[in-house]
Amino acid sequence: MGKFSSYDISLKSLADGKHTFNYLLEDDFFEKIDSPEVRKGTVNAKIVVSRNKEKIEIDFMVKGTIQIPCTRCLDDMTQAIDVKEKLFVKFGKQFSEEGDDILIVPEDSGILNVAWFLYETIALAIPIKHVHAAGECNETMTKKLKQYEIVSDEELMDEDELIDDNEETENDPRWDALRNINDNN
Repeated sequence: MGKFSSYDISLKSLADGKHTFNYLLEDDFFEKIDSPEVRKGTVNAKIVVSRNKEKIEIDFMVKGTIQIPCTRCLDDMTQAIDVKEKLFVKFGKQFSEEGDDILIVPEDSGILNVAWFLYETIALAIPIKHVHAAGECNETMTKKLKQYEIVSDEELMDEDELIDDNEETENDPRWDALRNINDNN
């Protein structure tokens, strides 16, 4: 038996109609899947398989929380997940994906392991930028980030506008020398 055999659904042996499968995905699931992004979590997954002769639709409903690294400070943070996806399945000679939501399953076995599809559904629901709420990031890392922060040109221009035009500024003698060279030519 494989480490994900409990996620096998025998599509070929299912009678016509709707069939519901419930899974609780916890830390051991994410450890087995060996995900670099999702480290821990508690996610309820409901899978509804609707079969009508050779037409099979699978609805994935996933809801829970996962632990992922904050993109700002790299400390673990909790991210809520609530997503619904649909997958269409056909029988064929060999396993293949015809698109993002169409899957060919070998007719001779008729078994679909949904472990990776559950993980993929969760992983694709994670926002690109996921950060702690304001004030909850690691203070040490936040200070380091501010230390190495790159200021944009717009911010520099805004700071220049704050300088009073009437205020006299000392000229750097090197610039004066360069201006004199330019004026003499």
